[in-house]
Amino acid sequence: MSLEDLRRQLDGIDDRFIQLIAERQATVRSIAAIKQSTSVPLRDYGREREVLQRARANAQAADVSGDVAEDILRTLIRYSLTQQEQASVVAKRAGIGQRALVIGGAGKMGAWFARFLYSQGYDIEIADPNAAPADTVIADWRSSDLSHDYIVVATPLGITNQVLHELAIRKPSGVVFDLGSLKTPLSTGLAALRDAGVRVTSVHPMFGPDVQLLSGRHLIFIDMGNKDALSRAQTLFAPTMAVQAVMTLQEHDRLIAYVLGLSHAVNIAFITALKNSKESALRLTELSSTTFDAQFDMARRVVNESPQLYFEIQKLNAFGQESLDALLEAVKAMRQTVIDNDASKFHALMVEGKDYAENRRRET
Repeated sequence: MSLEDLRRQLDGIDDRFIQLIAERQATVRSIAAIKQSTSVPLRDYGREREVLQRARANAQAADVSGDVAEDILRTLIRYSLTQQEQASVVAKRAGIGQRALVIGGAGKMGAWFARFLYSQGYDIEIADPNAAPADTVIADWRSSDLSHDYIVVATPLGITNQVLHELAIRKPSGVVFDLGSLKTPLSTGLAALRDAGVRVTSVHPMFGPDVQLLSGRHLIFIDMGNKDALSRAQTLFAPTMAVQAVMTLQEHDRLIAYVLGLSHAVNIAFITALKNSKESALRLTELSSTTFDAQFDMARRVVNESPQLYFEIQKLNAFGQESLDALLEAVKAMRQTVIDNDASKFHALMVEGKDYAENRRRET
């Protein structure tokens, strides 16, 4: 066979492969319908393990890489879960007959929440001066009658507290929650709403606006003392596979200082150190390692995010300096082991780190 003949043959195989994916997804939709009617959980980790093990066994028998087979099946499983989760959200239609206002709905996370609530049947009104004109858009939320069942505050962190204070004066009857990545800067606004008798809670989605599948993603809810508001906010995500956690405002910000603040700082410091080395990024990547590539890619993504938001996460968090001090002390400790030629202490740092990471894996 000629090269062109072989390429045409390969095209045919690819076409059949796509058709098989379509056939698989049709079966997935049928499975999703059964799960919805019988209240079976959307995700079955035992079943996923069986599918992956079977794929590896079949790959080995067919002289195909097990890693390739598993990667393909993991992608298909994720695609299937996304479809099932979205179908579950739509099927519940919990928002039929209810209204939601998204203040800051033209922003990335505001737009994500608007789409999410709309998929559940809520009538959505967006209040944002940057939104394109439409029947369901107002430039200023203050012109709204605030008669909505839910009011989501998705404004930039720097102005959110003021919005919360103004809402407290208006005393809306619906559930109010913000999406701030920090909570201590919003504490007076949230307290004002609580004291005014408004059903208020606070939410932190631990994911970005590009996320489609919520399985394995975390949502943090802040208990502001109103159990009804907390319960209703959590119910919005009941049809999804998101992992929900409830905590206090102070606990949230101390943990976020490490989860976000520390991880951001490590990556910004990493790429800053590379820049200060005077070596070009291209030159370094010519002899990069797996670890370097992974770290560089993560740092690249971090520095492409909003500098204003990331500075606020560091500066406005009452616990922010604690994590930065911890990073500084950790670097100093590692540096000192090298200066002192103390191999045993360096070894201890790595072993202790390994034990810490393994404890998380075991607990998970």
